[in-house]
Amino acid sequence: QVQLVESGGGLVQPGGSLRLSCAASGSAFGPYHMAWYRQTPGKQRELVATITGSSSIYYADSVKGRFTISRDNAKNTVYLQMNSLKPEDTAVYYCNAAVGLNHYWGQGTQVTVSS
Repeated sequence: QVQLVESGGGLVQPGGSLRLSCAASGSAFGPYHMAWYRQTPGKQRELVATITGSSSIYYADSVKGRFTISRDNAKNTVYLQMNSLKPEDTAVYYCNAAVGLNHYWGQGTQVTVSS
């Protein structure tokens, strides 16, 4: 069982920045395939970015060039640095860990981009 706890969400003006963190329980974090998703009311959860155990990275086109995913295996933590935020980035952001055939989710953190 893996527990994930997100933090770092909040209210920011357009063009601003936020950094989300996701702390994972357990001692075998290194190989975990980690990802950030986001969801707005009435829409399906959308993949934002992924980072594998070997630090291969994928970004959705909508965030490429603005968001950066990274991980610190010593701290069992994955980050999402979000720059140049737009109102359409407003969503609940969820951390996901893929461990073998199992997927684990955090509770989500709200990001609101508004003036």
